[in-house]
Amino acid sequence: MMKITSKINATSPATFLNKLTRRTFLVAASTIAVGFGFAGSANAATTLKWAHVYETGSAYHEALLWAADEIEKQTEGRVKINAYPASSLGKEAELSEALDFGAVDIIYTGDIFAGQTYPPMRISSFPFAIRDFDHWKHYRDSSLYKNITSEYEKQTGHDVAGFTYYGSRHVTSNFPITKPQDMEGMKIRVPNAPLYLMFPQAVGANPTPIPFSEVYLALQMGVVDGQENPLPTIKFKKFYEVQKYINLTGHMTNSVFTMISSYTKNKVSSDDYKTIVSITKQAASKASEAINESEQNLVSWFKDQGVIVQEVNKQPFVDAIQPLLNSQDNGFTAEQLAELEAL
Repeated sequence: MMKITSKINATSPATFLNKLTRRTFLVAASTIAVGFGFAGSANAATTLKWAHVYETGSAYHEALLWAADEIEKQTEGRVKINAYPASSLGKEAELSEALDFGAVDIIYTGDIFAGQTYPPMRISSFPFAIRDFDHWKHYRDSSLYKNITSEYEKQTGHDVAGFTYYGSRHVTSNFPITKPQDMEGMKIRVPNAPLYLMFPQAVGANPTPIPFSEVYLALQMGVVDGQENPLPTIKFKKFYEVQKYINLTGHMTNSVFTMISSYTKNKVSSDDYKTIVSITKQAASKASEAINESEQNLVSWFKDQGVIVQEVNKQPFVDAIQPLLNSQDNGFTAEQLAELEAL
């Protein structure tokens, strides 16, 4: 191990990096990290990197901090977690690449993003595929979920060690929306990903991708008529200040996976690894319950701010999107969709 260290130190960082492509550097970093993991396991704690794109005040980061404490406690100090929130190690694509090469050990990644690697991973995020939080929990605990995630694990080598509820997405606007016809011609901001275009297109709206950081100003200036997000996000980003209505369409439910790199098993004992997986799953459950509770409480909070929060009859919207759910391009089978709906 001293030979590895000396060899690296003999070359300046700039020269070293200039000789490597980004991918080669990640491979080198992961190899060194694994080596140090083995060396340190006998004499000192193994430190793992857990990275994500969410803010420090989010339920996801709070769950991470809880998990880090529990992992250190239950492994009697043999394993420690270093947290890297708020895209400090990169955006989702970069974190996913780093996971592939072992440069990070654990990440949060959205189900839609995970679906780029194995399409069925995004089935629960399709419009109206999930009815409510209880339905989401039934899916999380189902054989369908187990089969889908097991196949993902086979294809990537990574372990799916948690599934966290992100929230149900609702439409905000400056006019009431109670039926699909109310959205015809509406310019609505959506994330720049094909899956998010399905709902607005099905009801005749005009989906307009805009960077997340620019949404508030776009609403304020009338560049778009509305946007869609879970209630906690609407509060956090203060969209309610420039939107009069929150229409509880609940048209889409997003989730976040906890992924552990295939390299990480080689850094800790099998017993400690089982402990890590167990705790990350508990952390995901805790965050999910907290987010769901927040959603329930926010309805009255928004009303106290003078925002009109209105229930929406979802069935006409469901009918509008139904033909698109059966498309062969969605990445899941009709049988998988039927199994999800039957839960």
